[in-house]
Amino acid sequence: IVHWAETAADVNRIVCELAAKYSVRKVVKSKSMVSEECALNDALEAAGVQVVETDLGEYILQLAQEPPSHIIAPVIHKGRAEIADLFEEKHHLPRKSAAAELTREAREMLRSHFLSADMGISGANFIVAETGTTLIVTNEGNGRMVTTLPRVHVAITGIEKVVPTLEDVTTLLRLLPRSATGQTISNYISFTTGVAPAGEDGPGHFHIILLDAGRTRLIGGDMQPMLRCIRCGACMNHCPVYQSVGGHAYGWVYPGPMGSILTPTYVGLENALDLPHASTMCNQCGVVCPVKIPLPDLMRKLREKQFERGLRPWVEYLGLGLWGWAARRPALYALLSGIGVRILSWMGGAEKLIHHLPLGGGWTAGRDMPAPQGKTFRELYARKKRQS
Repeated sequence: IVHWAETAADVNRIVCELAAKYSVRKVVKSKSMVSEECALNDALEAAGVQVVETDLGEYILQLAQEPPSHIIAPVIHKGRAEIADLFEEKHHLPRKSAAAELTREAREMLRSHFLSADMGISGANFIVAETGTTLIVTNEGNGRMVTTLPRVHVAITGIEKVVPTLEDVTTLLRLLPRSATGQTISNYISFTTGVAPAGEDGPGHFHIILLDAGRTRLIGGDMQPMLRCIRCGACMNHCPVYQSVGGHAYGWVYPGPMGSILTPTYVGLENALDLPHASTMCNQCGVVCPVKIPLPDLMRKLREKQFERGLRPWVEYLGLGLWGWAARRPALYALLSGIGVRILSWMGGAEKLIHHLPLGGGWTAGRDMPAPQGKTFRELYARKKRQS
């Protein structure tokens, strides 16, 4: 049975209604970014349903009550010692330190949940229109447990994951693991088509929920290329901004360059003002994207829309206006740059750190700004040119 969900709230309502219909008390989940987008776990728990994440990274984050920081490796921000401490606290077992021992402990904990769950909820990397088949690509095998052991299987995904034929899927399956983890193919690729035949093991009820939540608004607009995104995570793996600030700094489900576009598009440009600016425009994300989404170009268009709608703070308009005026006068620009560098260097003092910067409080409120060292780029370039 296929359900259409206009909004995230519709997804939560449909799943909770299905849980009530089938008397579900426990749900096991495989990793699903769309369910994160909908805050589905909170909705199910509010309805009295126990939810257990079964992807190892997501399971760790559920114990820690934290959101993912990466769409492929959700717990990449945590170290092994931190995870060992968490398991000791939550599992009430002797502390283990080896990665294999920690993995075994998690597997033993999850095994009983797989066997006692009433409903399995999965995402879908792709859905094939001609057959109604859902595909799940995993390396841990939990996806197969979630989709085969419980008596009810619910697959939730965005409408952009629907592809016409199985032949189209084979092309995408060559791209996804290579770009996501560098593998030729992942350990498990699960094809699910309908309920289990009578007398066979498997779910007796199968529901697919297709989520819109702003996706149809992209059709025909500047952001339409984002509908090609296969959620491989390659863009964030090569992004210097993501590498510096981590996934949680992006404030919503999707981090990295893809999140800098998807989040403003889905939640509103005025609600994610900083994300289109979270880029150095180095174009590494555009180069590595397997489906050739022009990510820097899309971020630039979002920046343009912000200025057209007057969403940026007035001080930015003033600052850019003054900078543009000075930049059209090279001699004056060089003079002001030299003076600015020397003032900032003086403000840094012996520590070479600026603790408070006028008109730059957004930076220094949470961190110190390194004072510039030496001369301006123009001065260094001129000296190098003279030497050569």
